[in-house]
Amino acid sequence: MNPKQKLTNNKEYILLPIETNYIKPNDSLDIILNKSIDLVEDHDYLVIAETPIAISQGRLVDESDYTPSIQAKFLAFVWSKYIWGYILGPILKIKKRTMINLRKLPSEAAQHKEVVLQLYGWKHGLKPASEAGIDLSNVPGTFVSLLPKNPDKIAKNISKTLKELSGKDVNVLIVDSDATYKIKNKYFTGVPIAIPPIKANMGIWAYILGQIFSNCGPTIIASSSSIDIREGLKIANICEEYQKLNSNIETVHDMKKKLDKDDVVSVEDLDSIVHTPAIIVRKTC
Repeated sequence: MNPKQKLTNNKEYILLPIETNYIKPNDSLDIILNKSIDLVEDHDYLVIAETPIAISQGRLVDESDYTPSIQAKFLAFVWSKYIWGYILGPILKIKKRTMINLRKLPSEAAQHKEVVLQLYGWKHGLKPASEAGIDLSNVPGTFVSLLPKNPDKIAKNISKTLKELSGKDVNVLIVDSDATYKIKNKYFTGVPIAIPPIKANMGIWAYILGQIFSNCGPTIIASSSSIDIREGLKIANICEEYQKLNSNIETVHDMKKKLDKDDVVSVEDLDSIVHTPAIIVRKTC
């Protein structure tokens, strides 16, 4: 076992983080596979963050190429900054940190909203933050990453390859940090894609309802085999908690703070820190 990898106990589960350098566009995901082969056991879960997969696919958009429309400026500086930052945010009791970040939205926020509107429409543009699974925190410069293409196929292929190389049956989950919510026994998310029984692509409606009802944690966007949704969400939450405790990077603001950067973040900056794109999760009994 790589000495940098540590076992982390969580009562029912053991977590083995897979640490790598920064995964760049067109990089192979073999780096995750190669570090997992000698560690996995039968019935383990390999939980992979969606962003490194999307970046490896080149699913990047340069927001500086977009000219904000009047609608995008309204969404950024009236709707998100003021209406959500000062009125709806406090009423619906969204996270204090989110409200603070909304009140400090930079001028580039209008370009971001233009990207959201053009690629995903108003249903996602009206969401004040974390729209459509677009990630700003682990990408260089003015780029953002979209959700991976065909994540279900990717999860199945990784699981199949692990079986062929290690002889172990491993369920691969691909997880997005955007929330899944619950009303009674109904699960839903604003993210455009999710595994059943999560109802996906609800945009702003999921966000509003989610502030009133239960937040179940991250959204599972792909699974290599069928999984009980309650167990899947429990595993996704454990991995997210590990990431929060060990990386302290949840937003683009956190990334700049970690790198001590006031301006844009470069690929070299991202490559200077250790990344944990995946975690092996194992039941203890």
